[in-house]
Amino acid sequence: MFLSYWMESRSKWMVLVFAAGSAATALYSALSAVYPITVIEGLWALVAVQRFWKLHQQSLVSQLD
Repeated sequence: MFLSYWMESRSKWMVLVFAAGSAATALYSALSAVYPITVIEGLWALVAVQRFWKLHQQSLVSQLD
């Protein structure tokens, strides 16, 4: 996750990898009954997916121009 966060500026796909890592951590922490971490990582995953979607839409618009 740290590596994907560090490389986010290079590719929009690294943002999606970070979101997947956060979601996996949220799932693992939920199964381990560590609910505060579940909430935090779940929110990080949602924010990262939103950032990916925004970057993806911008790249699609720039391809059309």
